[in-house]
Amino acid sequence: MFKRKGEFKPFESKVWLASPTMHGEELKYVTEAYETNWMSTVGKNINEVEKIAAEKAGVKYAVSLSCCTAALHLCCKLAGERLYGKPAISHGALEGKRAFCSDMTFDATLNPVVYEGGIPVFIDTEADSWNMNPVALEKAFELYPEVKLVVSAELYGFPGRMDEIKRICGKHGALLIEDAAEAMGATIHGKQCGTFGDYSAVSYNGNKIITGSSGGCLLTNSIEDANKARKWSTQARENAAWYQHEELGYNYRMSNVIAGVVRGQYGYLEEHIAQKKAVYERYREGLKGLPVKMNPITEGTEPNYWLSALIIDEDAMCKQVRGEVDVCYRPEEGKSCPTEILEAISAINAEGRPIWKPMHMQPMYRMHEVVGRDGSLRCRTNAYIEGSVVDVGADIFARGVCLPSDNKMTAEEQDRIIEVIRACFE
Repeated sequence: MFKRKGEFKPFESKVWLASPTMHGEELKYVTEAYETNWMSTVGKNINEVEKIAAEKAGVKYAVSLSCCTAALHLCCKLAGERLYGKPAISHGALEGKRAFCSDMTFDATLNPVVYEGGIPVFIDTEADSWNMNPVALEKAFELYPEVKLVVSAELYGFPGRMDEIKRICGKHGALLIEDAAEAMGATIHGKQCGTFGDYSAVSYNGNKIITGSSGGCLLTNSIEDANKARKWSTQARENAAWYQHEELGYNYRMSNVIAGVVRGQYGYLEEHIAQKKAVYERYREGLKGLPVKMNPITEGTEPNYWLSALIIDEDAMCKQVRGEVDVCYRPEEGKSCPTEILEAISAINAEGRPIWKPMHMQPMYRMHEVVGRDGSLRCRTNAYIEGSVVDVGADIFARGVCLPSDNKMTAEEQDRIIEVIRACFE
């Protein structure tokens, strides 16, 4: 239990990790959908969202969908059919094929690979960016030169070296799916995240940098692929007066009502990014002198600062043991751990989270292979030894914490959170 619980006054209203920020513009477009009776999965709001999403990302086409996971699924289906041809109706487009996937991410990044019958091979994380390690990816191609698909995510709005990953994919004739769910508005050498992939996806989930409460977009430069994705998202209905279906489809289209919220939010993307950056900078300044480091910013990138996170120096970690669902730790003077910090934050009515648990450590994927930067090929059973950085993702998970990053959090509220974190190391 947090060493100084009860010494800090809780907030009257909860300070969230990341919550929606509404401006009023959204209601105008939702009301328009209501008053014109376009309450279905077609309408002006959807058309405008697709136009704006493509323009903001710097691609030719955007397909609005019910969620980012749906977008990633259709990315995988498009990539699989492009690489391997159209499958039998009882098989997925990636049936039996390996795909190289980010390891430290939410499982929505790679579950669509499995939807299409693919086999994820996880690529270890780069300590300097917390994203897919290009060196490990190159080693993976040496181990499995036949692999033709890479699925890479940008963590917490802090992009890594997606440009280098794109180069490596090109070298090996592989397609790249870019999961930019958390990185909308972030850039790499001035180029928007969401434009590096052969297929990319962005998210409008309730906690993202802008939101529709749900929804996402598939991004592509191919009109043929955009049209395929639209068709698949409407149960693959053929152009006939009756309901005719010649291939497998899905109910993945975005509602015109949700699109109204997204449409109203887009004009505030840059404002939200500036607010999130101010949160990150206050943490970085306020936590100076502690044995912690904030999320790394890769040279040449400009994050969207969606979630601020820290990692505790290895020699400042008190003993912490995690099971599958439980965790315990032993408080120690001058040291702390993610669990103690999260308990301390929770005690004052603020929300933090652990860093994403790497996919190769997840029970459902524990026997899948993970490739390290040294070219090692392993599974969870021999992946992590305490005190070793042979598994970078596991190390960041063990020592990392996502901090309250709501853009409506006041400076005074953040100062109290910083004070509580500092107390954890006393």
